[in-house]
Amino acid sequence: MLEAAGLTAVEETVYRLLITTASATADEIASQTGLAAGEAEGILAMLATQGLASPTDRQPRQFTAASPDVALLPRLQRNADALDQARAAVTDLLESYRSTRRRQDAGQLIEVITGAGALRQHLRQLQDNARHEMLWFCKAQYVAMPSGSNRAEYEALARGVRYRVLYERAFFDDDGAVDNVVKGVRAGEVARSVPHLPLRLAVADRAMAICPLVPGGPYGSPSEPTAALLRDSSLLEALTALFERYWEDAVPLHVSDSGTVEAGDADDSAPLGETDRRLLSLLVAGVADKAIASQMGLSRRTVQRHIQHMMTLAGAATRMQLAWQAARRGWL
Repeated sequence: MLEAAGLTAVEETVYRLLITTASATADEIASQTGLAAGEAEGILAMLATQGLASPTDRQPRQFTAASPDVALLPRLQRNADALDQARAAVTDLLESYRSTRRRQDAGQLIEVITGAGALRQHLRQLQDNARHEMLWFCKAQYVAMPSGSNRAEYEALARGVRYRVLYERAFFDDDGAVDNVVKGVRAGEVARSVPHLPLRLAVADRAMAICPLVPGGPYGSPSEPTAALLRDSSLLEALTALFERYWEDAVPLHVSDSGTVEAGDADDSAPLGETDRRLLSLLVAGVADKAIASQMGLSRRTVQRHIQHMMTLAGAATRMQLAWQAARRGWL
């Protein structure tokens, strides 16, 4: 049981025995455990060296057990820290291994997905494994996942994954599409619209993506769509940059109190309060959150909440994007 703390089975037996007695000599330990007297003496000396037992000065020497919380818990914590460091080292080694394999084997970079069922399964897994952000290109007339059937999105939003979704205008002609967009935005999705999208795309944490290899849906082969699962590569970086380029020019979508989707103007000045404007000017000037909070008489948490609110309004994923959007929209 205590091997994780560095004790052998026989050392644990002797230590447990000392715990249940006020003190004991080597002969007493030997008689109760069946060990030879010399062996018992050696184990007691080892426990004393490890800080698990303390000998008395009088003869014959008696040993008392050290308190487990003092003797064992720090040792377990050190072992746990060492295990965490080892786990991190293994993770780094695994990434290096995969990076090397990716350079030597294109199959490590691109996995071909064939069929609507397989595509749906991979899209679910992609979202289930996402931890930070999902990026989507949503084109009209689905290939594998009907609008409104993506339950994985709501589960990911509930655990804090940020969704930025671009819809092409023809998407809203599909039955139930508007209602499903309303539901997604109310759940936390940040949505925008563009006249046309070049392809279907889903990107998870900028580390993995799914996109078509051949046309699918109404203008291709709806029965056997063929897509690619892309891992960390220059191609994935290019697709992510493509998303960001379309996102910059897209029109933000909002949901009104009546439940309708309304388009804003990405270049219009959003009505910010005086507090937000002052905070934004300090942020763009490079002032740290702590200093902003001090200057404005706010808590750091309040400052961060205001910043997050403005990022949501701007559809920005980072503070740098917020600064760029603020300048573009005339917020400053």
